[in-house]
Amino acid sequence: MTAFDWSKFDKNIDLDAIEEDVKEVEENGGGDFEPVPDGEYEVEVEKMELRESKKGDPMLTIWFKIIEGELEGQRIFYNKVMQPQNDKAFGFQIHQNNDMLRALWDCEKDDVKFTGFADYAELIMDIHEDIDGQFEYLLDKGTNDGGFDTHEIKEIFEVE
Repeated sequence: MTAFDWSKFDKNIDLDAIEEDVKEVEENGGGDFEPVPDGEYEVEVEKMELRESKKGDPMLTIWFKIIEGELEGQRIFYNKVMQPQNDKAFGFQIHQNNDMLRALWDCEKDDVKFTGFADYAELIMDIHEDIDGQFEYLLDKGTNDGGFDTHEIKEIFEVE
């Protein structure tokens, strides 16, 4: 029997973050969260990154943490897949992500551009560094006709 090298997976995870996530679930009642209903929520950006979807496509992921109200502590997830192989959808997918990044960063249109995935990943990290701990948002979470979540930043609040 050949031993499987599980250590290759360790290179792709942040063990400290996983430990913190597990502790939070244990302290807050473990995984029984109901989906967050449509509505407006005061949130902060907890995590933002370009990652790979389950199907292997690039995806902008943003974790919004609700900071006020009865759902305080719950998360709203923004996951927008980009499919470069889909000529008809790719431009629209980039446009949606650019709009969200601009809304979070409150910047000029030219400050957020797609010039390739490596640059885009770096831009996303830079934006997150700039906004982390500096801003909170009024987020309107909805559902479109296709049943997919929608996300719109209604207001930006500076953290004092």
